[in-house]
Amino acid sequence: MRTSHLVQQAARSMRRYPLRTIVMMLGSFVGVAMLMFVLSVGKGAQTLMLRTVHQILGDRAILVMAGGGTMMGGPRGGSARLTIDDLDAVAREVPQIDSWDPIVQKFGAPVKRGSANATARVLGESERWSQVWGRGVARGQDFDASAVAGTARVALIGETVARKLFASDDPLGGEVEIGSVPFRVIGVLDRFGTDLHGMDRDNEIVVPVSTMMRRVKNTDAISQAKLVIKDGGRDADVAEQVRRVLRARHGIAEGRPDDFNLMTSSEINGMVSKIERVLLLYVPLVGAVALILGGIVGAVLMLASVSERVGEIGLRCAVGAGPADIRRQFVLETAVTILLGGVAGIVLGIILVNVATRRMPITAPISWVAVLTGLAAAALTGIVAGVFPARRAAALNPVDALR
Repeated sequence: MRTSHLVQQAARSMRRYPLRTIVMMLGSFVGVAMLMFVLSVGKGAQTLMLRTVHQILGDRAILVMAGGGTMMGGPRGGSARLTIDDLDAVAREVPQIDSWDPIVQKFGAPVKRGSANATARVLGESERWSQVWGRGVARGQDFDASAVAGTARVALIGETVARKLFASDDPLGGEVEIGSVPFRVIGVLDRFGTDLHGMDRDNEIVVPVSTMMRRVKNTDAISQAKLVIKDGGRDADVAEQVRRVLRARHGIAEGRPDDFNLMTSSEINGMVSKIERVLLLYVPLVGAVALILGGIVGAVLMLASVSERVGEIGLRCAVGAGPADIRRQFVLETAVTILLGGVAGIVLGIILVNVATRRMPITAPISWVAVLTGLAAAALTGIVAGVFPARRAAALNPVDALR
């Protein structure tokens, strides 16, 4: 029997048993859609995560954050208080520290220029912020140590802030108000884009830390700081030295938890590696399991259909179809049904990826590796699932089948 005839017969069987066909297609439909979504969006999330970590932390840094306990919970220390003097002492007593920058921040701060209003994240930082964080000024100029020492009311604004407040006007030399405090814009920040939390990092304003502490927030405490060390391979040892200095300055008795938090580049990279494994290994396994389950369901349904189609099989044998033809027919029916489910799953996966990229801050181009993997997996699952029903159908005695 020619293959074209077998394909036509498979199509007729699928139309004759629509419920069975839909159930058989469902496993490959869900499995391939999940593979498409996870491999495409997971790759985009991985790229964004690595870029953000590299931009923010680098490979030889320690983050010092006010507040006790650990990042994932645990015992907490007393009231969190971190000061510039603390970090200055750390820089003096730990010779491996190359540079450092304190941060005082305010989220959702009201900013205006004339009748134009916006909200932005305002950061108070030192004159070393560009060196420490690896981000500079695209237009205009940066502020220097004299601006920090003199609590100058100067500001560096991100492109989003510039667009909201100045539209098409040149922001350099213009004046903005943060709260009720006027600042002169002296520079526009380099573009950053969106970070892992979905925050628009171009919707930021950087001002001298002294001005931020005295005029905007009226505080003498900082929220966090970044320390850049000379040797990235020794970040754990340096972090322990930093911890000892801060505990001594804060008068924390032995056995009591820290009232600050330290995170090293190595720890962050370890967390990123774990997330990568989840995104690109364990989650796709769910799609693979769905494909396998779909194949099992397809095999069971086709085995059941053999009993229902005994008369049909006997008639085909009577008009000249051999056992090989019967085997090919059932394998082809199962494979085509599951493969069509996989094709539909690819369409759904593309739709889900497009929806995700519009709603999440990632760029996730369609993974053609995922498309080919999904099609190959669906075809292979269909062929394997059709083997047992085909062997059972081919083993039927034509005379007994016709009775």
